[in-house]
Amino acid sequence: MTNRKKWQVRLFFIVWLVFIKLFIKDSLFGFLLLNTFLGYIPIELSFHIGKPKQNVLIFWFLTIVWMLFYPNAPYILTDLLHLSWLHPNDINGMLKLDGHIWFLYTCLLISALTCAFLGFWSLIHVAKAITAKLHLQMAFTNMMVTCVLIFLSSVGLYIGRFLRVHTVYLITNPKFYMHMFANMWNREMLIFVILMTIIQLVIYWIYTIIQDNSPET
Repeated sequence: MTNRKKWQVRLFFIVWLVFIKLFIKDSLFGFLLLNTFLGYIPIELSFHIGKPKQNVLIFWFLTIVWMLFYPNAPYILTDLLHLSWLHPNDINGMLKLDGHIWFLYTCLLISALTCAFLGFWSLIHVAKAITAKLHLQMAFTNMMVTCVLIFLSSVGLYIGRFLRVHTVYLITNPKFYMHMFANMWNREMLIFVILMTIIQLVIYWIYTIIQDNSPET
């Protein structure tokens, strides 16, 4: 991604976060400002990973921090289920033509799509940077690193969505949460992780198709 596009992304999130702060007044959707900001953090971090001649300690430090924050990017996709709080269907099961509902739907979808897709770009970028740093620049190796990161992010989604553990908690009290994570594995958890992994793998497949068909420069 060029520096110009990176600044476009930064400007979008600044404007969008201000917009959410000013115009999302529904208390039920107060989470959108924080979740959008948290979803932006791994995107910004990825802009600084893999720069030419980057110090190896700085590279791995930024990569580890990115890994801790990355699940916040696709996390907002799961927030779409909160639209049910608005009771969007009438007594006949038809969707209501209510401006308030569709406004919140639009805001939530914009946050979800931008964080998820730009976040996924950051995942692919970091995967390539890791394989390059390890001097394993092969298509298969890069795909495997990407798949591992996708699986880990799906586990992170479960932790954030159902254990309600924010990334900051891992820094403030890691011992307590490590014990919690060791005991979280069960059938329903694995089903959720597999489904979230499938969703991200589909996005990855779409991304590779777009890349393969992009005009050569």
